[in-house]
Amino acid sequence: MKILIVFAHPEELSLNASLRDIAINQLEMDGHEVKVSNLYRQKFKPIIDRDDFKNHTEGRLKIPSASSKAFQENALTEDVLSEQEKLLWADAVILQFPLWWFSMPAILKGWVDRVFSFGFAYGVGEHSDKKWGNRYGEGVMAGKRAMLLLTIGGWAEHYSEFGINGQIDDLLFPINHGILFYPGFDVLPQFVIHRADRIDEETFEKTASELRLRMAGLFTQKPIAYHKQNFGDYTIPDMQLKLSLRKDGFSGIRAHIKDN
Repeated sequence: MKILIVFAHPEELSLNASLRDIAINQLEMDGHEVKVSNLYRQKFKPIIDRDDFKNHTEGRLKIPSASSKAFQENALTEDVLSEQEKLLWADAVILQFPLWWFSMPAILKGWVDRVFSFGFAYGVGEHSDKKWGNRYGEGVMAGKRAMLLLTIGGWAEHYSEFGINGQIDDLLFPINHGILFYPGFDVLPQFVIHRADRIDEETFEKTASELRLRMAGLFTQKPIAYHKQNFGDYTIPDMQLKLSLRKDGFSGIRAHIKDN
């Protein structure tokens, strides 16, 4: 199988880089082919602007319509096209990053903004009273797997259900559900390393072993059981989870995950 790791950390001597190399080693040992988009090393441009749309020559820049036109006319920039080709090539995608200010680094968010263009990752499919586009369980990434591999400086307790920082599943919902599940990926539970700047050798070895196991199970582990949009779980076009599927005591983010 083919795996793309999108790596977003500026330091090659970091814990993240070590974990990346462990993941690559295990995947290759298991016979997989791995490619890495090392965003900082590539000096990937994180800002979406007029330079992304050379065929947009006049008038106000409207990103969705400009993105759609560029995609349809094969006029996206070479760096974006290269990343899209990698995504289409891959059977699984790993986004790896340190959690900074409760989200991904700006360079990785910029990668999403620019690479997930209109017509490629969103704005696709029929929109009617029976279907609302190919998204949330459908789309160009359907049949592929994705997961997050991230480090956090804080304690696991700080990101627990009653922890002051909020539950980690809630914090990562915009990425797991809104960025990965939206264009069709089957999203695996994230692999998180806490207290990353205080990790000792014993903890590192334990973490490395756990990561190897996760990589070995990349294509067998059960994905997060999100409700799919166009498969009868939501009313269309208002996109409300049907009353029969709403669980007592579960609202907001948790309402969109089925009972396992």
